[in-house]
Amino acid sequence: MPIGRVTQVVDCRESMGMGKGGGLAQRGTISESRNPDVIVIGMSPGRRHVTKPVCDITSGLRREGAEFSVTTLVLNAGSGVPADSPVAGHVLGAYFGLTPKEIAQIEQHKVAILHHGNVRSHVVQKVRFILEHANIKAIVVSQAPIDYEDLAREGIRTAYVMPPPDKVTTQGMVMEIVSGVTRGQTPSREKLAEVIRAVMKVIKNST
Repeated sequence: MPIGRVTQVVDCRESMGMGKGGGLAQRGTISESRNPDVIVIGMSPGRRHVTKPVCDITSGLRREGAEFSVTTLVLNAGSGVPADSPVAGHVLGAYFGLTPKEIAQIEQHKVAILHHGNVRSHVVQKVRFILEHANIKAIVVSQAPIDYEDLAREGIRTAYVMPPPDKVTTQGMVMEIVSGVTRGQTPSREKLAEVIRAVMKVIKNST
């Protein structure tokens, strides 16, 4: 049984930062933990930081002291919606996407926490896209209220509602949903505790 502090070494970037703030995580980078248990996937609103509440969720899980390790992945193309989304033509800016390397990084873990903002249709389409390409159990954290029926209607497999067999599009599966977590703000203790409970439940059932 360890006594005292437990140290985690985290590598938050793939290349050196430049100028002031160069020590902050950039998009397209991953903070690696010793054991690939939980990966928190964040959007990429800026080139040099991990947005709230992803940083708070990651820190909260690490502080919990549970027997799992936490990794953060800031997607290189985490903004916008997938190009094959029904709402793609109505959204300005870059399309949401994944690289083969990001897919491989995600699939190394037991569970993924997916945080994708506050527009319901965008959240659903991003979850669909990730789980089509990555075979992993997922916990969806969003600001907008969504439910398992919303996901199942888009062919997303969930632990509670399944799409018709001929409509299933995803390899991965949504195990839990935590709504009411505002993008860009520190989550309440209650919401953070809800995320931690969901993670521990999925990890326990995965072992």
